[in-house]
Amino acid sequence: MKFLIKESESVEKAVSDGLQELNADINEVDIEIIQEPSRSFLGLLSKNAKVKITLIDGPREKAIEFLDGLFLKMNITCQYLTTFENDILSIQITEINSKDKGILIGKRGKNLDSLQYILSLVVNKDRQSYVRTSVDIENYREKREETLIRLAHKMADRSRYYNKKVRLEPMNPYERRIIHSALQGETDIITYSEGEEPYRKVIIDLK
Repeated sequence: MKFLIKESESVEKAVSDGLQELNADINEVDIEIIQEPSRSFLGLLSKNAKVKITLIDGPREKAIEFLDGLFLKMNITCQYLTTFENDILSIQITEINSKDKGILIGKRGKNLDSLQYILSLVVNKDRQSYVRTSVDIENYREKREETLIRLAHKMADRSRYYNKKVRLEPMNPYERRIIHSALQGETDIITYSEGEEPYRKVIIDLK
């Protein structure tokens, strides 16, 4: 378990500094008071407060516990790397066979998006500050983004060639933003979305 020892003029200040350094909430740590602050007979502070703060239920710990249990129940064998910095928890799944990879990703990444959403709920339960959660499998999201950018330009060319609007397949908000962003610099093309979730789709048209 990750822990640190902090000193300050008071127990409260030492704990506050430790929580900030660990990027943790009070309910995610165990606190041991090693030394209470004390003052000399002149009223001057002679000893700082000293506390040991141990991270027992932080975002990484919650994610690992959830994913290990999930993969065990699904009979999926894989490795994954977790990083937590600046209130962003990133999970990169590696060393997974193609069948299990396909199951976790799902059609156009729908299963992966669902896994990311559920993990975000688990990680942020009873937490005061929000942690953004990202789950990826062997850089699938980066590859998917590259595919969508190519699709956007291809469909823009089709719109120009046939002089009519092109409707893309339904996409989630993240993928629609990639399409809009890829074509925002095109002077003769406009993009917008229509329909209701989860069937909302991007329209590419000429200005």
